[in-house]
Amino acid sequence: MWQKNLLRLALAMMTCCGVLPAAAAEKQVRINLGTLAPRGSVYHQSLQTMVEQWRKAAGGVKLVVYPDGTQGSEADMVRLMNVNALQAGLLTAVGLSKIEPGVVGLQYAPMLFRDLDEVDAIQEQLRPMLEKRLQEKGYEVLFWVNAGWVRYFSRQPLNAPEELKKMKIFVWAGDVVQMDMMRKAGYGPVGLETGDILPGLKTGLINTAALPPIFALAGQLDMNAPHMLDLNWAPLVGACVVKKDAWDKIPAETRLLLRDSATTAGKEIQAKSRVEGDLAVEAMKKRGLTVHPVLPEVESQWRAAAELLYPDIRGQLVPSDIFDEVQRLVKTRRTMAQQK
Repeated sequence: MWQKNLLRLALAMMTCCGVLPAAAAEKQVRINLGTLAPRGSVYHQSLQTMVEQWRKAAGGVKLVVYPDGTQGSEADMVRLMNVNALQAGLLTAVGLSKIEPGVVGLQYAPMLFRDLDEVDAIQEQLRPMLEKRLQEKGYEVLFWVNAGWVRYFSRQPLNAPEELKKMKIFVWAGDVVQMDMMRKAGYGPVGLETGDILPGLKTGLINTAALPPIFALAGQLDMNAPHMLDLNWAPLVGACVVKKDAWDKIPAETRLLLRDSATTAGKEIQAKSRVEGDLAVEAMKKRGLTVHPVLPEVESQWRAAAELLYPDIRGQLVPSDIFDEVQRLVKTRRTMAQQK
């Protein structure tokens, strides 16, 4: 079960919630954090370290982590936070977009970024704007994380964009805008819940899915999609957020300690998940995964195909101002690098 729940994290991350318990606990604040991350994963391990650090902090804050998607999908967790049944979550951009659409600006522009250093730099520049928008929606960001690249896994070899147009591609169920956009561009999207990805691959309902390698390994998707295109399609971006009304119940001096602990957890998750992504590919290769390298001329074809989608992505999947700002920041960074 946890294997299916991990896939929800893709493609895909997670949260906290706080309520005042019984009077016997006096001023203690309880924050329940829901996440799709499986028990024992690097995500869960870092969060558990955070639990212990929060317990030791002054102010009597109790952080409880619910892994394995026991609180439902990311959309479910956002709904639970909205009704105060949860107060926090570690979410991918897909889940965060249910709160603030602008957060998908880094993840929903395929083939835009050249490397993860570029992703890190642009994310850092966008942080103030995105955090302000999330605050206006009633959420505080505890940490941001981008956990490596999303890559295509398929039943048959996939090398060029024209081959992708002949395939049945997994898309999140209910993402009507993206499905319409892909059909318009000549692709064949199939809307499924994350738990249906593996059955879909087994039955041929879909024959390709874009996922981070660590999720493919955990869900054993490579057993039914034994081909991976070694193309950095898009980064997997997420954040841990907490409801502001729960956060504000904690004394200000204690919040500083808790935020420091959360920042450390975020850095650990990011660093370890990137390493595990590479290790996941090696592990899948040992059990039969074929990795297809991408020649420079073919990579140019993929970039051109992705850029054809940008006019529709702008304003539909990504708010226009965020899309334009990401493009501007990338262009400025590259221009400055050339001038050095």
